[in-house]
Amino acid sequence: MLALAAGTAAAEEPAPASDLPMLLAAQYTFIEQRQSTLASPYEGRLSLHPDGDRQGTHTIGFYSGWGPLSWAQFYLDAEKFMGAGVSDATGLGGLTNGDVIREGVPGIKKEFYIARAYARFMLPLGATVASIARGQDQLPGTEAVERLELKLGQMSVADDFDRNSYANSARTQFLNWSLWNNTAWDFAADTRGYTNGFMVGYVSPRWMLKVAAVQVSTFSNGNVFDGDIPHAYALNAELTWHPDTIGTVLRFLAYENHARMGIYRDAINIAKARDTTPCIVCDDARGRIKYGFGLNMEQPLADSGNTGIFLRAGWSDGKTEDFEFTEVDRVVSGGLQLAGNLWHRPVDRFGIAGVLEGLSKDHENYLAAGGCGFLLCDGKLRYGTENIVEAYYRFQPPYLDFVQITPAIQHVDHPAYNEDRGPLYVYTIRVNLHY
Repeated sequence: MLALAAGTAAAEEPAPASDLPMLLAAQYTFIEQRQSTLASPYEGRLSLHPDGDRQGTHTIGFYSGWGPLSWAQFYLDAEKFMGAGVSDATGLGGLTNGDVIREGVPGIKKEFYIARAYARFMLPLGATVASIARGQDQLPGTEAVERLELKLGQMSVADDFDRNSYANSARTQFLNWSLWNNTAWDFAADTRGYTNGFMVGYVSPRWMLKVAAVQVSTFSNGNVFDGDIPHAYALNAELTWHPDTIGTVLRFLAYENHARMGIYRDAINIAKARDTTPCIVCDDARGRIKYGFGLNMEQPLADSGNTGIFLRAGWSDGKTEDFEFTEVDRVVSGGLQLAGNLWHRPVDRFGIAGVLEGLSKDHENYLAAGGCGFLLCDGKLRYGTENIVEAYYRFQPPYLDFVQITPAIQHVDHPAYNEDRGPLYVYTIRVNLHY
């Protein structure tokens, strides 16, 4: 999402503020979470720890950019992750720490890595430009308000799709995965959240259309991309529409993944014939397809747009295995962000939101028969929707504009869609330092 500087649109040539490489942003985020105990008459290999858990995570990031030409920009980001999520970041569809790297890939190194390395090309379609403020992966300067874009390289598709002003960053807003993204959107990424490919888009003040084609992992929750491009790729398309002058934003998302996936119903039938436990990865085959849709809405209410509401809904076909992001096939989420103007703390934020998420019938039957995914495996299942509520308060200390401190609480009913287990609470303290 572009950071528009105050003021302005004019007829002039778009240009970056400097043609020299720039450090655009840097951040350090510490998140400490404590998971409560929970009722657990049984557990499986990937269940939440019934006796509770306490874990901390640290992320460090440096984000740079270079705009040597008015129409060409280049970005390079480096990040490092340390720590672990509660219960090894498994046992939930909506994981509680959005800054965590999943434990599904053993031995992943806790070292600096290249997160993004991509080029961005722009073709103006009009003479009007807008001022753009410096931000993470955003060079300051001016850009045409109507343009064509091409983005090519190593990136996160979540940077361009399913954006939302009130629920999009686990480092500054809601922490739960099902609140900063549409979790039924199985977006292509390695374990750290990045992929390779390209995005093309048309951008205008009233509406925007973006389409991306990117690589998928070789296996679910994997950190190696499948080189069999004709049979292994992900397509994403999103239409963004501003229907009025009061700030409403609507986004309509569709995706289709082609990958080496298993089919839940086939895994169940094979297990019945062999009198064994179903195994979704044992019958995978290249070129299988998963598809889905998403709706995303934001509505500013007051305080220059800093107070507002949001809504997301997502659906996937749920026939082939959840492969890249998390194990959710249907989701509805919504909530409120409230700026602190009412209590004379305009830079503070209070947020509260809820999530209702579920599985397809085939996915439900697979888990009930004892099958395991890459995040869920209780051994059996008495199905119920996974229900989540989260609230946070983000405090910015006086005279320390670069510091934010956030206590938060999450409540989860029916973790891993299992009415036999839970409920649980997760208590969080988050500290974010940023440039």
